[in-house]
Amino acid sequence: MSITHKTGDARAGSDGPPEEGQQAQDVRGAQRDQNSPEPGEDGPDGLGAAGAQLSTAPVESLSAMPALGVLGWLRWMWRQLTSMRIALILLFLLSLAAIPGSLIPQHSDQLKVDTFKKAHPTISPLYERLGMFHVYSSPWFSAIYILLFVSLAGCIVPRTWQFVGQLRSRPPAAPRNLTRLPAYTTWRTEATPEEVTRAAERVLKGRRFRISTGGGTGGTGGTAVAAEKGYLREAGNLLFHVALFGLLIAFAVTSLNNAQGGKLIVQGSDFVNNLTEYDDFTSSTLYNGDDLKPFGFHLDNFEARYATSGPEKGTALKFQADIHYWNGPDGKQVKGAISENHPLSIGGEKVYLISHGYAPQVTVKDGQGNVAYQGPVPFLPQDTNITSTGVVKVPDALGKDGKPDQLGFSGIFTPTGDPSRGPISVFPQDLQPLLFLTAYHGDLGLDSGIAQNVYQLDTQHMKQFQFNTKTGVKGVVLRPGEKMTLPDGAGSLTFNGVTPWASFTVSHQSGDATALVSGALAILGLALSLFVQRRRIWVRALPADGGGTLVEMGGLGRSESARIADELGDVAVQILPDAPVRPDDPDVPEAVPEDVPEAVSEDVPEPEEPPLSDDAPHDEGARA
Repeated sequence: MSITHKTGDARAGSDGPPEEGQQAQDVRGAQRDQNSPEPGEDGPDGLGAAGAQLSTAPVESLSAMPALGVLGWLRWMWRQLTSMRIALILLFLLSLAAIPGSLIPQHSDQLKVDTFKKAHPTISPLYERLGMFHVYSSPWFSAIYILLFVSLAGCIVPRTWQFVGQLRSRPPAAPRNLTRLPAYTTWRTEATPEEVTRAAERVLKGRRFRISTGGGTGGTGGTAVAAEKGYLREAGNLLFHVALFGLLIAFAVTSLNNAQGGKLIVQGSDFVNNLTEYDDFTSSTLYNGDDLKPFGFHLDNFEARYATSGPEKGTALKFQADIHYWNGPDGKQVKGAISENHPLSIGGEKVYLISHGYAPQVTVKDGQGNVAYQGPVPFLPQDTNITSTGVVKVPDALGKDGKPDQLGFSGIFTPTGDPSRGPISVFPQDLQPLLFLTAYHGDLGLDSGIAQNVYQLDTQHMKQFQFNTKTGVKGVVLRPGEKMTLPDGAGSLTFNGVTPWASFTVSHQSGDATALVSGALAILGLALSLFVQRRRIWVRALPADGGGTLVEMGGLGRSESARIADELGDVAVQILPDAPVRPDDPDVPEAVPEDVPEAVSEDVPEPEEPPLSDDAPHDEGARA
């Protein structure tokens, strides 16, 4: 007995016990021209219902023209929208549409948008009309997103209904000619057809096949068992599509119900989660400043450690912010820590550590000797060694004559600097802090009503102090504890020391859990659709001429694979103890030599495998 397969030959008795292999005789599997169907069998493969698609993929083609009339055109357009080709095009367009959102500043960071517009005054008006500064809420991006959403929905609903129908239906009856199947074997036995059928039912049920038992072919009195397995493949396919649908919903919910705010906090300061505390805040359609949760925290300490030697010198080893936080107006303070890639959840919101730097502590006195400003001034890092720039604005200063004379200081801070090398830091830790300052007096422009960047100094209506006109030096370099005295008794600035600061982002994301679950389900569904094979097996037992029973077995898989032949062989081996091969049957042909597999097809043409896979020509519009 041998298993005939289009792509190879798998011996049914090769894995069985020795006594079973001695009983079985190798016989040739009869083969006929696959393109000549028997009477009553439809299709070029002659398999009828047995050769129907083993998936729920819709049979569509872009080349199929619609019928005349509005309804026909609408039906045709709907089928194209729910086809795989259009879905892939929409996915590709969505990927392209997201590129500008990554390259061009978005309105979520208005400061960067304004800077971009100033740097590119020619192209910015065009970008504004095209919605490039708010890509993800633009009409054209929303149109692609909605079309993809509808395409997935239009695919999932009918395929799910069809799959439920397949689960409720019985496996299709065996085709008239099992020899047309990709895997086939036959033998004669002394067991009755009923005994063969019972053995086949027991074996196939033990291998978790869904089975259906019916009569033989042509009223011969025989019986046939139809079995089907691998429904998890289509279930995985549908699960993958549903998970993609869930991802789209999660992204939509996140876009409509999210908010994000940033805050720079100097060590020793507090933060309370309300709109006035944020340096910048971006809301959404369903979440704004009125929905902020009542919580806050105190930055106790910020710790930064760096490699001090070797090729990795200056590389960050640890960033951690130690805090005490409270949830609710009367909430108890709880100790916590926030580090890179380890945010802290407070009141359902995520608090992320974004960056850090240094805030020089300064004391400014005006021309009257009054303390006009005292405290830390955050400077913003410009390189990996935290060479930082910043300004000190003193709007309440008075001149020597008692009249208002606002002061402004623009400077560069180096945590580890060397005056001989200029305002450049050589290491990111504050080992030798230096403050390079230039001073101005006049009008800061704060009373004009126009918003200003707190980290930039508008010197349009100010005059710079000259500290050393002989050498041309217009500024000074200060170490902690040193003081800069302004000319003509205009005041002074003392550099008292350095305090670290940390920048945090408070984020509200309502669709994260849905996106995570959908992503996991998509991976699971994809694995099932790739590794589970849908297949069918038929076992037919007919009374044979001259006595005994003729047993025929055929197998059909969803795609070309030798596994269907292997599985058919395993089933045959398990049936053999209940239906052993007749050793003295004169009609049994000579066994096929294992070393001459071509002997099977010397005189009989090789049949073509029926187009049952998803990539067959008739399934061009199906979803993968």
